[in-house]
Amino acid sequence: MIPWVLIAESIVYILPAYTSNAVPVIFGGGKPLDFGKVFKDGRPVLGAHKTFRGFFAGLMLGTLVGFGESFIFKNFNPILGFTLSFGAVIGDVVGAFFKRRLGLKPGALLPVVDQVDFVVGAILFSLPVTTPQLNVILMIFVLTIPIHLLTNLFAFLLHLKEKPW
Repeated sequence: MIPWVLIAESIVYILPAYTSNAVPVIFGGGKPLDFGKVFKDGRPVLGAHKTFRGFFAGLMLGTLVGFGESFIFKNFNPILGFTLSFGAVIGDVVGAFFKRRLGLKPGALLPVVDQVDFVVGAILFSLPVTTPQLNVILMIFVLTIPIHLLTNLFAFLLHLKEKPW
């Protein structure tokens, strides 16, 4: 049996990253991060779905969530909210870069990578601030895939996303 405390601790830890990953769906659009440039393979560097507005909206709102958590949970470092958020948006951008190298268009499904690229980035960027326990990291990965799939389906049903993944 999995203790509920571990689930709660894992969600509290990763919530700024979840926020940073979700916000661009709502507030994204505008100028692409790659300025519409193509890589040496002739494919877009990132694609039109990775925008400055989405990147910075995700970073700002994820950081604000972390800041809010620092008031609620006294052991939550507000700097952690920033590093998790920054790592999440960077992880998502790295995932998009690799998807373009594989010839996948923005919005195309790449199982597992689509669900965890932002979490890997978030955890890696958070390490200078704090090192989460291994059981927390594992629980984050266990929770992320179904949460990510459900929130994407919800966004699709609300017509915020073109595809349900």
